[in-house]
Amino acid sequence: YQVSSARIPIDETDLCLSFLPLSHVFERQAGYYYMVFHAATIAYAQSMQTVADDIQEIRPTVVAAVPRFYEKIYTGIMEQVGRKPRVFQRLFHWCLAVGREVVRYRMEKKTMLPGLALRYFLAKILVFKKIRRKLGGRIRFFISGGAPLSKSLAEFFLAADVLILEGYGLTETSPVISVNSPDDFRLGTVGKPLPGIEVKLAPDGEILTRSASVMTGYFNNPEATQKVIKDGWFYTGDIGEIDADGFLAITDRKKDIIVTSGGKNISPQNLEGLLQGDPYCKQAVVIGDRRNYLVALIYPNPEQIEKCAAELQKHGLSWNAKLSDPKILQHAAQSLNERLSHRPAYEQIKYFAFIPEELTQAGGDLTPTLKVRRRKVMEKYAHLIESLYEKGDRWKAEIHR
Repeated sequence: YQVSSARIPIDETDLCLSFLPLSHVFERQAGYYYMVFHAATIAYAQSMQTVADDIQEIRPTVVAAVPRFYEKIYTGIMEQVGRKPRVFQRLFHWCLAVGREVVRYRMEKKTMLPGLALRYFLAKILVFKKIRRKLGGRIRFFISGGAPLSKSLAEFFLAADVLILEGYGLTETSPVISVNSPDDFRLGTVGKPLPGIEVKLAPDGEILTRSASVMTGYFNNPEATQKVIKDGWFYTGDIGEIDADGFLAITDRKKDIIVTSGGKNISPQNLEGLLQGDPYCKQAVVIGDRRNYLVALIYPNPEQIEKCAAELQKHGLSWNAKLSDPKILQHAAQSLNERLSHRPAYEQIKYFAFIPEELTQAGGDLTPTLKVRRRKVMEKYAHLIESLYEKGDRWKAEIHR
């Protein structure tokens, strides 16, 4: 904890809101032990469903959460903006553009020009202050862990004057390996390794680590231990990159890498993060291992589907009927395709299908840290996935009819 203290400054004046399961090592370490060690106060949310209300009541200074939490906040913000008058929408996007320009200056460690500083001051007063108020109004920074955080999402929040510090680790590593700090961070990375922790990349890009915080082995399971600890190095199973300044970036789970029938290696989490920034997409699961193209299962944003249905005068349709309506699918496809337009051809989603129910932990679709259980989801929607591959050409013709 003393080593981590140099990266994440916490003291007795801080108030942490806790809502993740204490049975998970991320919350146990970052949201409990670490806070107690620094004499910070911990407030517990009533439930996962009440966090939005609890954060305004408790007004925390720091919160440790998984990326899904920030995705939900982002979706909520954009939904509210979409319901506002056009003049406010234009103001919001102007402020966001100013914020993004400020982010660029911060990342390049440049001093803001007076004109930009004035515009940013106005943006904070007119819009960003309201976002911070929704988050309690006192937040110093958020901590993100448990799964990769989309760079675009981190940039959005930083542009809105909300800092998210992403870190990385596993249960087997106690758990923190690396983390960004308020004074030294880089978007799209999980920061630099903590002092005393060695990190290197295997030839295939897998992240290896060695330190006193790595486990000695799995209990009564020497075979599993030998698979992950070799020559003193722990093989994390994650694929990553290390930049010239020592910042570590996680690109995917080794076991989740999609290898197409054409031999292309694709990171599904990167594509899913991009898709989830689209108004039509609340959750996405990209599929394509050993296939000749990618498809996606998407749980849509209900408000966007209702909005599209109303614009198309598709009144009286059931939820399932809206999700399969050719015109609604066509509008969604155009929007979703734009999100990936800058990606190479082999990373394009050729076909997608809406799923009627949100992926949940209770349903067995998500882990305790809200990561997708891919195998479970693929088994659950196996018929739908096969239909996208077997009848893809006919499906495409239908939505563009």
